[in-house]
Amino acid sequence: MAADGADANAGESVDEAARADGGGDALLAVEGLTTVFHTDKETIRAVDDVTFSVEEGETLGIVGESGSGKSVTARSILGLIDSPGVIESGSIRFRGDELTGDNWDAHRGDISIVFQDPSNSLNPVYTVGNQIRETLRIHQGLRGQEAREEAVRLLESVGIPDARRRVTEYPHQFSGGMRQRAVIAVALACDPDLLVCDEPTTALDVTIQAQILELLDDLQEREDLAIVFITHDMGVIEETADRVNVMYAGEMVESAPVGELFDRPQHPYTRGLLASIPGRTVSGDRLPTIGGEVPTPTAEATDCRFADRCPEAFDACERVHPEPVRVGPDHTAACLLHEEGYDHDLDSEARPAGEPPDGDAVADGGDRA
Repeated sequence: MAADGADANAGESVDEAARADGGGDALLAVEGLTTVFHTDKETIRAVDDVTFSVEEGETLGIVGESGSGKSVTARSILGLIDSPGVIESGSIRFRGDELTGDNWDAHRGDISIVFQDPSNSLNPVYTVGNQIRETLRIHQGLRGQEAREEAVRLLESVGIPDARRRVTEYPHQFSGGMRQRAVIAVALACDPDLLVCDEPTTALDVTIQAQILELLDDLQEREDLAIVFITHDMGVIEETADRVNVMYAGEMVESAPVGELFDRPQHPYTRGLLASIPGRTVSGDRLPTIGGEVPTPTAEATDCRFADRCPEAFDACERVHPEPVRVGPDHTAACLLHEEGYDHDLDSEARPAGEPPDGDAVADGGDRA
């Protein structure tokens, strides 16, 4: 049974993953996205049948451990998958226009990305201003003095002091936080409607991280941006996102508004992630962990990919692939705990419920469904 407070449709099957409404009038609509990498030894299904949407002015968080498929999802959205990777199937629509099939160029300036390491995003042999002006030339047709003035304005907009002087400096003359601000300025030079942020604060200390998050929030309000914010940090997601998609082994396993997800997590993996946030355990206690590692999916799923690490797994989890089911208003979870027809208590022979693999403790971050 779903937890108290779930809607009348709780437990009913959802045809597609999180917010599977076909995209409607969404700014970005991703449906059934599957991105694979063909190697000499195997085919890796890095993103496997993923569906979600992003509304105008919304911040969508995508969270999960390293190896969950978050960054490949981001690169797929922008058409940045290089060989041996390929988008095998699915649809990516921006304002109703299909992007797959080499149609990304028509919307290159409409979707922009900020990567994790600003040192790898900026060319060390060109000034910061030169790199902003190049983007302005390509995407907005600005040149000469007009481009120079706009580059200064963009640096000022991301909080870099003395921007008129700093625009002539090289990336190595900027601090780490300032380099990330400069990368955001380059992204804004495209005049995007959607900004994809792929772990933009991971390489920064907590003070600079807070400043960058505040900057993104301010920019979103001023520029009316929609943001896809990708991270492994649930604490950052809580501060930034309106809605959250939780990824595991290439799949979306839970989707909900941020408050709902933190108050009533319905997937054991989400509960494990929330339990690992400092401050959510009794002071002095050891932080809970999730035993094992994220598997590398090499074939279509025929079971629950989280089963080997799940503290609530039962026998059926090893042989049935869970589909997303509705567990509350705008809240879905792909877990057999929410599907009818399984006797969880009688089926739980291999591992008692609540006992994770290897003896690691995972706290329950919310009401169990």
